[in-house]
Amino acid sequence: PFLFLIVTTAFAAPNSERDAKVLRDDRVHSEGGAYSFDIETDNGIKISEGGQPEGEAQAIHSAGEISYPLDNGDIFTLKYVANENGYQPESPYLPVAPAFPHPIPQFVLDQIAFAELQRAERERNLRS
Repeated sequence: PFLFLIVTTAFAAPNSERDAKVLRDDRVHSEGGAYSFDIETDNGIKISEGGQPEGEAQAIHSAGEISYPLDNGDIFTLKYVANENGYQPESPYLPVAPAFPHPIPQFVLDQIAFAELQRAERERNLRS
């Protein structure tokens, strides 16, 4: 599932050389489900990922990095982890949500805490 994202991200990179040559294409797949791959092309695209099954459900936990040169000479880099917490990308090129415009008033925080206490009490009563 994440390979599609990686490939589409890499091919979306600005590239005046349509026929890049693959310099490295290393892939390892173990019988236990672990895998890794490293791909590099002569136009500066680099993709690296590794993953393995974890937990009772044997869900694949993956981590990787994608990079490619931008037209201005900078190198776009995206690092990511994909696990039970979802897809978690990190890059200085990704947009960042604006800061919350004002602090949350204490009475609102108190109401949230009270509602959580009520929910927990209802849950305890259902178990009894």
